[in-house]
Formats: sequence, structure tokens, C-alpha cells
Amino acid sequence: MDNLLRQLPQMQALLDTAHIGGLLRTYTRQEVTSALRSTLQALRGSVRSGRLTSLPDFDSETFATSVASHIEAERRPNIRSVINATGIIIHTNLGRARLAPEALDAIQAIGANYSNLELDLHTGKRGSRHSHVENLICDLTGAEAALVVNNCASAVLLSLMATAHGKKVIASRGELIEIGGAFRLPDVIEQSGAILKEVGSTNKTRAADYERAVDSETAVLLKSHTSNFRIVGFTSAPKREDLAIIARNSNTILMEDLGSGVLIDLSAYGLRDEPVVSDILKSGVDLVMFSGDKLLGGPQSGIIAGRGDLVGRLKSHPLCRAVRLDKLSLAGLEATLRLYREPHDPFQSVPVLRAIAQTIGEIRARADRLADALIASGLDDVTVAKTAAYVGGGSLPQQDLESYAVSLSLPSYTADALVAALRAAETPIVGLIRSNRFVMDARTLTDEDLPLVLQAFRSLRGR
Repeated sequence: MDNLLRQLPQMQALLDTAHIGGLLRTYTRQEVTSALRSTLQALRGSVRSGRLTSLPDFDSETFATSVASHIEAERRPNIRSVINATGIIIHTNLGRARLAPEALDAIQAIGANYSNLELDLHTGKRGSRHSHVENLICDLTGAEAALVVNNCASAVLLSLMATAHGKKVIASRGELIEIGGAFRLPDVIEQSGAILKEVGSTNKTRAADYERAVDSETAVLLKSHTSNFRIVGFTSAPKREDLAIIARNSNTILMEDLGSGVLIDLSAYGLRDEPVVSDILKSGVDLVMFSGDKLLGGPQSGIIAGRGDLVGRLKSHPLCRAVRLDKLSLAGLEATLRLYREPHDPFQSVPVLRAIAQTIGEIRARADRLADALIASGLDDVTVAKTAAYVGGGSLPQQDLESYAVSLSLPSYTADALVAALRAAETPIVGLIRSNRFVMDARTLTDEDLPLVLQAFRSLRGR
């Protein structure tokens, strides 16, 4: 080991070799020396651990190529576009909702220029960033007022902190949810300074449970939509209308943490368990909180809609500034909300809804086109079969969507190796492994993805 470590060359000696010196015509000296330093450090670690028993030829073109690859990897952005072939439309790990072109254009325009973010162009005085989307949200939901913050967790935290700090929040045991990243609703309630009062049982809670628990210290009745799980069998939950009566009679506030949140009915596409925001408000809920980057199809944001006096309290709370939405997300959200208004058809304009609404014939045709192209490129073991896709993003966990997928294997790759290789492609491809085969669900693929998929497989096969 010591002998190998002594054979590792000095930096200047490496820079003086012909092939490494040639890299200096393409890359900066700092890039080359940094890559060499990282390479030497990795070699030392491998020698000390016993994984490496011989050193590479430092004068070779192969070594220089490996250094160049390291530099190119360093130049590549950390956040990159990937191809979603998982069949999960709102994939949290893959950035959730794809944005509409109109939203991207709005983000580009506002990011590249100064804007009237907090300037009232009519009066010339300071304006409010909330005004750019508030009327749109109210029009689409029937709310008296609305407020947008940076995500739904912030919306819940702000709503509770501004209305229930130091007071009780009554919630059903069956609705004390945990969302992604181990964030639990009871922890959010505690962080708000409110006191959680659990009622009912895991599978059964009645309106009478809330009514009995209300006292002079109660500020909020909190309902949470269990969008990321289902309790089935011997269950019951109170109607929103019944809770609204209790809230009015006890002078408390009825809130609902909706989580995902849809603005239009999805039942025509077989998705019946996701309540529409406007229907929730009509049932008597005072404030509803939901995400802008899930089923709504916009950028990351948390939307609060409901009673004007309550939204006013939230706007004036100090936390509101800490969780406010930035100008780029605000521009993207406004553009997305406008796609829900005539003359637009949101099922054609909003990518998330378009992925849900596309016909099974369209999906099958896309899968067939990809399979045919892969076969024409020289792959033999390629098939198309029915599968099930999902909305994802913690929405509609037990409801799948009919779909078609392309399934394949490559003789020179195990399934795990193929998955890893495709993640390392110029445009990474993220799919599934089923029965030791790589599977790409065509519901989440777009027509624009297909040439990139084909190029990735050609690169793997050296063509």
C-alpha cells in the first residue's frame, strides 16, 4: 500500500503530460487541477482501503478522458430535467407538477425584468403581492378572500398560529396525518403554539365528539383530508356541514387542511375521492388550505381561501412575511390559475390535468411508437402491456389510472444496472423494475420524451 501511495504523481507532473496538458486547451487550469486533485484523493482512498492494487497509466489518453468526464460532470447543473417513466403523474421526488408553457413564459418574463410585484400601477404607491392572484382564487373557489404562501405546510402553520396560538385545536385521531419527509400534523399544531385536543378514534369520529370537546379555550375545529392514505371497513367521519354548525354555535373556526386540492371535478376520469375546493367552502368551512403544485398544476405554493376577516388576520401576522411566495412562483401561479378560466380548457392546458384526462388510446399509441422505435434500433426483447398509473403527490392513493407501459431488457445489463445507467443518461430516465425488466409507463411520458429515450438506449449500446 505504501509503495502505491508513493507512486502517485505530483500535480505538476500530471499537468506536464501530453494528454492532461491538452485538456488545458479546452478547460481552465483551475478546472483541470481541481479534477486531478479529486481523482488523486479518490485513488488514495481506494489504495488505503485495499480496493485498488494497481494505479492507472497517468500518461494515457484514457486517464485524461476520465479527468475530462469529471470536469464535465462538475459543469453540469445539479438540478436537471429528467424523463418521468414511472406512471406517477405528480411525483414528489421528480419535482411534482410540470408547468404549462404559459406559466414558464410568465416566470421568464418576470425573472428577466423588473415588475410591479409590490407597486400599484394605478396609484403609483406601494401595493401588495397578494393582490396579483387573490381575485383569481376567489373567482375559482367562491372564497371571500385568499392568500398565497410558499407551501401548504406553511399555510397550515400560519392559519393556526394566527387564529389559535395558546388555544385549543380539536382534530380527529383518524386525521392526524403525516406527510412526506416525516412532517406530522400534530407537530405543526404544536409549533403554531396551539394545544391539540384529539377526539374520536382512529377509524370512527362523530360530530358529537367535536361538540363535547369544545370549551371556552377552543379556537379551531380542524379537519384534514386524508389524501395520502385510506382507512376502510368499519369507519365514519362527520360531515363538513355538521362541523360548520358546531363551529358557528361555539364561535370557533372550522378549517380544513386539504393537502392537494382541486379546482374542478375529476369524477369524469374515475377519480372521485378528491373534494373540489369550492364545494368545501360551500359546506361551511371557514378556511381551506391546499397546494398549488399538485393537482392544481402550478409552482410550489400553499393557498389559503375562505372568510375575508380570517384571511385579513393571516395577512397581518408577522409569520406571513416569512412564508410569503417569491415573484417567480407568483407569476407562474397566476398564469396557471388563468388557464382555469375561459377560453382555456384546463384539461388541455394544464399538464397535470392533461396527463389525467388523456385517453387510453392515446397512451397505447405512444407506447407502441416507443416500442417500435426501440425495436427498429436493434433491441429484441421489447413488449407493450397494460399497467396501472397513479396521480401521486399524496393524492388518491387507492385509485389507479389505466395505462400502457413499454417493458424491456438488455442482455448486457442486469435490471439494476440498466436503471442506474439510464439515470446517468444525458437526460436521465427514471422508470420501474418489474420481474427483472425495465418498465416505462407511457402515461407520464410525452411525445417529446420519445426521441430522448431512444437516444439514451442507442448510447448504452454504443450506436
